[in-house]
Amino acid sequence: MGLHDECGVVGIYGAQSAAQLAYYALTSLQHRGQESAGIAVSNGDAEGKIKLHKGMGLVGEVFKSDDIAKLEGSVAVGHVRYATAGGRTIENAQPFLNTYKFGSIALAHNGQLVNHTELRSLLEDSGSTFSSSSDSEVILKLIVRKYIEKGGKPGHSGHDMELFIEAVVEAVKAIKGSFALCIMTQDVLIAVRDPNGIRPLCIGEIDEGSGSYIITSESCAIDSVNGKFLRDVVPGEVVVVDKKGIRSILTNDSSSTEPATAKRTCIFEYVYFARPDSVIDGIPVQEARYKMGAMLAQESKVDADVVIGVPDSGIGAAIGYAKESGIPYVTGIVKNKYIGRTFIAPTQKERENMVFVKLNAIGSDLSGKRVVVIDDSIVRGTTSRRLVQILRRAGAKEVHFRVSSPPVKFPCYLGIDTPSKGELISSTHELEEIRKEIGADSLAFISLEGMLKALGSNAFCRGCFSGDYPV
Repeated sequence: MGLHDECGVVGIYGAQSAAQLAYYALTSLQHRGQESAGIAVSNGDAEGKIKLHKGMGLVGEVFKSDDIAKLEGSVAVGHVRYATAGGRTIENAQPFLNTYKFGSIALAHNGQLVNHTELRSLLEDSGSTFSSSSDSEVILKLIVRKYIEKGGKPGHSGHDMELFIEAVVEAVKAIKGSFALCIMTQDVLIAVRDPNGIRPLCIGEIDEGSGSYIITSESCAIDSVNGKFLRDVVPGEVVVVDKKGIRSILTNDSSSTEPATAKRTCIFEYVYFARPDSVIDGIPVQEARYKMGAMLAQESKVDADVVIGVPDSGIGAAIGYAKESGIPYVTGIVKNKYIGRTFIAPTQKERENMVFVKLNAIGSDLSGKRVVVIDDSIVRGTTSRRLVQILRRAGAKEVHFRVSSPPVKFPCYLGIDTPSKGELISSTHELEEIRKEIGADSLAFISLEGMLKALGSNAFCRGCFSGDYPV
């Protein structure tokens, strides 16, 4: 697999140990980013300071029990990162913290802005300084700039909250691209989802009736703190959580209850990024994968003895394919759970050979069999080619490759780290050429129409398949 999501975010409000809960939530969002992790926390007092701890590595590597113990407080935002805009350095690790004469703000961002270069230039021209190359810091500085322009007054009571919320709303209207944001001041948590809802964001309650809330990228993170899922954040919505409770502002028209633009959730959340136990915008992820697999079987059935899925995200589609086709599902492939971000191969050749370390076939499941293998996507084709080699080495008589997403022909500009167009095998090769390149006996992708039918909705960003982006 050659696609990587940018980040996972979490905000906690009103919990006794907000940092501890943020740690649990980030651990459950680890699949969304393995390069850096961070948590900012405040004791919920307007006069208090925001403390921040972040570092390079997995959540469990960045945070030890002593680190969590030092992060006392009832309001927190947290972040796990996979770099897209901005390099892989500690300076770009999040959350970003800005302390200035009006108080402190911490911000965590999942997504990617398309106009951050212009905004950064404007901010630099008006005196803002930056400590990173990240587009997320641009959002933070823009909020500060808008607040100062509105005449926010410094003082012991922290921000003038209504002015600050107005500044957030104005900043959000100025940025373009994909964004799910968790923002905190010393005593308030604010969450924002972009007008197209490209990146997911949802709200949960911790300890019913206690006034404690969690806002996060995926519902599995709500489950990790034993919370109750309330709802998804609406595209274009600003959610404010403070001592008065939880309230909502829609960034289009305050008199309207509908978002300004059509929802266009990233379709790859359902194919690959999200955990199978999450529910995004009312669609259970695992159910979506079963249905995509079933549709793939309807569109491209083949005579075979067994169906297998490439761990982890190909498994749901493989089970759906097997059920629909009547061909038995077997495990077939095992994944080495201990190979992760820390196992770094410096050259392209070594990275390709990493597939042999990461995945292996179960010979007793496959020997002498005609095998249908289901994967979530083909990006460069190198992983698929190695995979076919592994299956043949285990004695597979035939290998029929099936893909539960359409051909990826275009790069993503909205928060997924994709190769350039020239590196995407489906943008430079026809189907039969790809089949030969990966060494399979047959190859088929789900159609875009079939995929949308399986998902039961049309409300997705599918720019990586069609080149038609919502922004």
